[in-house]
Amino acid sequence: MLTVHHLGVSQSERIVWLCEELELDYAFKRYDRRADNRLAPDAYKALHPMGIAPVITDGDLVLGESGAICDYITGRYGKGRLVPGADDADFADHLFWFHWSNGTFMTTLMMQLVQTFAGTPDIPFVADRAERGWAMVEKRLGEAPFFGGRNLTTADIMMVYCLTTSRAFRGTKLDAFPNTVAYLKRIGERPAYQRAMAKAEPGMAPLLT
Repeated sequence: MLTVHHLGVSQSERIVWLCEELELDYAFKRYDRRADNRLAPDAYKALHPMGIAPVITDGDLVLGESGAICDYITGRYGKGRLVPGADDADFADHLFWFHWSNGTFMTTLMMQLVQTFAGTPDIPFVADRAERGWAMVEKRLGEAPFFGGRNLTTADIMMVYCLTTSRAFRGTKLDAFPNTVAYLKRIGERPAYQRAMAKAEPGMAPLLT
C-alpha cells in the first residue's frame, strides 16, 4: 500500500497534492513538528537515513526526495497523467521547471533562510540569485497558464510549495508578482489542491497571496 508520510509544514505536502490530483488510493500519516525546535520528530527521522521530508513507503520500498517520489508515483500509478510525453511541445519546459524547483530555486531560498536564522548579513550572491529566481517565475506565469505549459504537470506540484507554504518560514510578500498571485488563485481553486491542503495542514490557510 502506498503511504505518504507527511511532516507538518514541509515539502511533503507536494506528495499529498500529487496523490489527490491522481485520485489514488493511498494511506496518509501526518507527523507534527517538535514543539522545542520545530524540527521533525524522531519517528519521522527514523523513516529514512536523511531524516527529512518527504518520505513515502510502498510495500518494502522506502523512498525520499520530492522529485524522485513524483517520478515514482507518476511512473507506477499515474497512467500517463501529469507528465507530458517526449513528443509534446511542452516537454522541455516541464522538465526545466520540474528540476529547477529544488535544484536551484528552493536551494536559494534555503540559503536565505539559513542566513536569517544565523543572523548574518545578506550575501549579495544569494540575494541576486533569489531576485533572478522570482523574476523568472513571474515572467513564466505571464507566458503560460502552468509552469509545464498548457496543462498542470508535476512541475507545478514541485513549484507551488516554493511559492506558498515555504514562505511561512521567510515572510516573502507577493505584492510585486501579479502573475504569480493569479496563478496561485487558479491553483487554490483546484479541488485536489483543496483536499490535499485540508488533509496536510488542517487549520492553516494556504499562503496563496
